[in-house]
Amino acid sequence: MAGFMEHAGLSARGTLIRSGGYRTGMNAPDSKDRSESDLVAARRAKLKRWQEDLGIDPWGSRVDGLLPLSEARSRFDEAAADAVDADPPPAEDPRPCATVAGRVVQHRAMGKLCFMVLRDESGDLQVSCSKADLEAASFKLASKVDYGDIVVASGPVGRTKRGEICIWADRFEVHCKSLAPPPEKYHGLTDAEQRYRRRYVDMYTTPETMETFHRRCEIVSATRRFMERHGFIEVETPMMQSVAGGAAARPFTTHHNALDIDLHLRIAPELYLKRLLVGGMRKVFEINRNFRNEGIDRRHNPEFTMMEAYQAFGDCESVLELTESLLRELAGGVLPYGELEIDYTKPFDRITHANLFEQTHGCAMTDETAVRSLATAKGLKDAATRNHWLLVEALFGEAEDSIDPARPTWVTDFPAALSPLTRPHADDPTLAWRAELFIGGMELGNFYTELNDPDIQRARFTEQLAGINDEEAAFRSLDNDFLEALLVGMPPAGGFGLGIDRVVMLMTNQTSIRDVILFPLLRPEGVES
Repeated sequence: MAGFMEHAGLSARGTLIRSGGYRTGMNAPDSKDRSESDLVAARRAKLKRWQEDLGIDPWGSRVDGLLPLSEARSRFDEAAADAVDADPPPAEDPRPCATVAGRVVQHRAMGKLCFMVLRDESGDLQVSCSKADLEAASFKLASKVDYGDIVVASGPVGRTKRGEICIWADRFEVHCKSLAPPPEKYHGLTDAEQRYRRRYVDMYTTPETMETFHRRCEIVSATRRFMERHGFIEVETPMMQSVAGGAAARPFTTHHNALDIDLHLRIAPELYLKRLLVGGMRKVFEINRNFRNEGIDRRHNPEFTMMEAYQAFGDCESVLELTESLLRELAGGVLPYGELEIDYTKPFDRITHANLFEQTHGCAMTDETAVRSLATAKGLKDAATRNHWLLVEALFGEAEDSIDPARPTWVTDFPAALSPLTRPHADDPTLAWRAELFIGGMELGNFYTELNDPDIQRARFTEQLAGINDEEAAFRSLDNDFLEALLVGMPPAGGFGLGIDRVVMLMTNQTSIRDVILFPLLRPEGVES
């Protein structure tokens, strides 16, 4: 997106928003001398003058026929502009007209002319106002707007003497007076936390932010179209669940007053989606919000978006192939991610869990003595007594970190003991048909051949519950309804969960999850940790 200064043809230094005798905006020399309350008071005083002296309603009304600023810009006709500049000009103005709305991000008044740059989600466009073309009250209004005001302008799409495409306004109205002072520097909020807290300011002052979230919407829409094109139907499953199931994570818990029961915000939709396979649906997916009462960092937000999908008569391999095709289509080639260049066109790498573990730690994951010795050396809690496979799981994080972040990689054949919802290998029941995908140093999702034997599933759940501590026991219980569904019969299936937020991070070159979530969870201001 081109910068507004190139569009406006205005100087980067001293290009200020004039506001009733004082200046606010980028490089305004007196902006630091005024408190925020003074700036708000001045804007409120201006609002009152507009209402009393000009008799305008500064809160706007319906406007039909608005064009995005980018579309209005595209209407510029070089030949028509040349004709208007000719001597003598034509009797009728041949230039196409447009009506636009946007937020003022730059302003300059020069006697009988004033210029401003408007911004909407499509980009920037200059509006030029001449005292000769506007009613006196409208021109006065145009000369006094503040940075942040939302205005509507109509007129022919032409150009300035400097050659800048603009709308020469013959109609000008304010449709929302901004009472809050803008960030001191035009470049937007520079403090990362304030960008997340005041996303509404970040979006209009930082075009890259708007571009990222437009791209996110496109990625989600493209994902839906891809899944539908492959025969999947989108469904909705409960977000409040009586059993926290489908993943090993701590849930958020709430209470339903009318039923007088505790409920959990879902940590995964898996068990409900599998019920749909039992019911007869063949291919289902859900792009859903999940909630996990766990840590926050640059890759984790307690509320996040995931796509889960299940394909009857598929397996782990079929959903791996499907996901690889999806990401290849979304990326469209080689994309930057931080300092990396990630090539999505090539087949993704593969390595087994056992090989990756041994390459990293120098011992087999099945060697309990060696694993306990390693865990002890690394200072893992309860290394001498903790379940062997839980130690393997704890140590595997280091193995994940050894994967080349620039090469999309499948880690396959996970231990069955760590995969309670996955079908074990027929020839080696200690291994499961499960894989995880790693790109850019992040895990993107889990992929499975689903377990549909009700007896094995009950045994796995029972074993899992037997190993939990008292804290987990408060929110984990046996999902008997799901087990009853398996008794009815679920077809063999492949299934997966894919982290949409992390996919968007990769596709938009954002290395923090907070930069791809419109309103990430933050501690309330003033509340200390």
